[in-house]
This record gives sequence, structure tokens and C-alpha cells, in this order.
Amino acid sequence: MDKKLLSDYIDACELIRETEQQIRRLRAKQSETTQDSVRGSNPEFPYNAQHFKIEGTTFSMRDDARLLEKKKLLADRRAAAEETRVQVERWMVTIPARMQRIIRWKLFEGLTWEETAAKLGRKATGDSVRLEFQRFMSGK
Repeated sequence: MDKKLLSDYIDACELIRETEQQIRRLRAKQSETTQDSVRGSNPEFPYNAQHFKIEGTTFSMRDDARLLEKKKLLADRRAAAEETRVQVERWMVTIPARMQRIIRWKLFEGLTWEETAAKLGRKATGDSVRLEFQRFMSGK
């Protein structure tokens, strides 16, 4: 396991969240309706002016085809991101608990080395935690 895969994990989790938001937006667009009012008249004499209310979706058949294609692409993207996430989580179970905590706080939650050291306690400093992490990653 290398540091690149760990950073890919962070991106994969974000990508899953963004993909789900995009799918929700596409579904909302599909169910979006619009209303309008038009004027017309009888086609025969006497020509009486009439108002008609029309309502419908702005979603066309071509949009529907694009939506299906986008949904498939988003589902593929989500599946690939999910696989990366599962791979990293499987690896995380195999490493020491202290290193799991360091990786989770520093890489996944984005804390500084000093904040990570404070959460670890036991007189840890930011530099000592950083060096411990670097030694661990160079050994893997």
C-alpha cells in the first residue's frame, strides 16, 4: 500500500459523494415541469379569443437518452471509487491501531501533525508523529 492509494481513497470518497449529488440533480431535472399560458381562437367564425394553460416537462427524448448514458457513466465511476475505498479499508485493518489513527486523522480528516499528536496523547509531538508515519510508509 502506498501513499498515492491513500490519497486516492480521499478522492474516491469525495467522488462518491459528488456522483450521488449529480444523480440527484439529473433526476430532479427529469421531473421538472413548466407551465405557460397561450392565446388562440376558434378556427371558425366567430373568432373568439381564448386562453389556454399548457403544462409539461422540458425533458425531451434526446435528454432522456443523455440522462441514461450519464447515469451509467456515474454508476461506473461510483463503482470504481467504491472499489478503491474498500481496498484501502481492507488494508487499514491489517496495520497497527496507532498507525490507523494517525492515517485517519492526518490524511482522511486533514488535521495538522500537531493536532494529530494532541489527539494521540502520550507526549507525542507533531514532528515525532510525522516521522513515525514516514518510517511506516517507507517500510511498506
